[in-house]
Amino acid sequence: MAKLWAGRFQKETDLVVNDFNSSILFDCRLYKEDITGSIAHATMLGRQGIIEEHEAEKIVEGLKGILKDIEDGKVEFSLDYEDIHMNVEQLLTERIGDTGKRLHTGRSRNDQVALDMRLYVKKEIKEIIKLILGFMKALTAKSRENLDAVMPGYTHLQRAQPTTFAHYMMAYANMLKRDVSRLQDCYERMDEMPLGSGALASTTYPIDRDFVREQLGFARLTDNSLDGVSDRDYCVELLSALSILMMHLSRLSEEIISWCSWEFKFVELDDAYSTGSSIMPQKKNPDVCELIRGKTGRVYGALTTMLTVLKGLPLAYNKDMQEDKEAVFGAIDTVKQCLEVFTPMFSTMTLRRDNMRKAASRGFINATDCADYLTKKGVPFRDAYKTVGRLVNQCIKADETLETMTMRDFAAISNKFGDDVYDALDLRTCVAERKVIGGPAPQEVTRQIDKIDKFIAEVEDDEA
Repeated sequence: MAKLWAGRFQKETDLVVNDFNSSILFDCRLYKEDITGSIAHATMLGRQGIIEEHEAEKIVEGLKGILKDIEDGKVEFSLDYEDIHMNVEQLLTERIGDTGKRLHTGRSRNDQVALDMRLYVKKEIKEIIKLILGFMKALTAKSRENLDAVMPGYTHLQRAQPTTFAHYMMAYANMLKRDVSRLQDCYERMDEMPLGSGALASTTYPIDRDFVREQLGFARLTDNSLDGVSDRDYCVELLSALSILMMHLSRLSEEIISWCSWEFKFVELDDAYSTGSSIMPQKKNPDVCELIRGKTGRVYGALTTMLTVLKGLPLAYNKDMQEDKEAVFGAIDTVKQCLEVFTPMFSTMTLRRDNMRKAASRGFINATDCADYLTKKGVPFRDAYKTVGRLVNQCIKADETLETMTMRDFAAISNKFGDDVYDALDLRTCVAERKVIGGPAPQEVTRQIDKIDKFIAEVEDDEA
């Protein structure tokens, strides 16, 4: 079967090369973007008198028919036509005759695929942001329910200071907030329309790029035709933002995996989001979290792939750039799948508040509060630090906690201790007194939750 470039060649393309060169098996998902761009381009050609108005109208109607048939499952794409662009053009020509051959006037597949990818990525960024916001809502809802759920906070995976589950989750909510802002930044930078760049040096036809831009909903035009067809930095930026997002999901997954274990038993996942063992009947495994943790590597790999593909390419278009699609498509699919399952898994997760509280009562996580108590009594902090260190050492030897030490024990270490030390060491007090901006005090965490909820509402309003 003759290729669209057959005039230059005397031989048919080798079948192995044909299969190797083809991208239709994966870029077929760009069919809607490709047809939408072609409709705008054909309409512009007619308005500019580059082709006859009736020809433009015939092309547009033909393209609309193809779009409907694809969405109805009536179209089977062919490897003989290599990519989505050539498949659509061939279908159009078969349906409306030679008029279909006029569609490609004033454009190249180079600027055509650049347009399709930008349209696709713009759409997917919006979808991913919606999914992130949905997960953030789950975080704030669960946090409001557990403002007073005291648990240990950790450094070096050692119990460090008292916090609450709500405070802990707001840390992840703020990470996700930044993930949204990174995707918004990526969207704003890439919101430029490349069609009209041609193969690399635009066209001699009197096209109206700005009309096409308006039709397709872009904010701006690409300002240089070489740049318009030869860079995919927005794909790199997207994959970078998605990699950071997956890192955050992976970190929370790791927390949940640990917290589900009998060693912690802080949370229990709903049966619908857990799996069992083929041999051990007692097992309840957090496979969803483990898969999210594992799939993070896929997204990192896509970013590395994209950077490597682009790093040595001269201007302008090179066939290497065909490799952008599978990397971007795979990363987008992975991120969306992870968010779609993480949100309901998290929402149905049960907290074991009693176990969190028990863990917080061990490990001397109120030692800093004890030092602060002495400091407020006039003891220099470094001296107070050493005094409490001696107390902790004594507790360890006696298998006691700071709360169970007698007043005599305290007095033997320092005459600055009074009966009010027990209230100061109460974990509820330790949390409640940390009411500086960013702290775990319930009223302060409520402010943090309100701020995240406001952010969610503002983004949703902007997207509406």
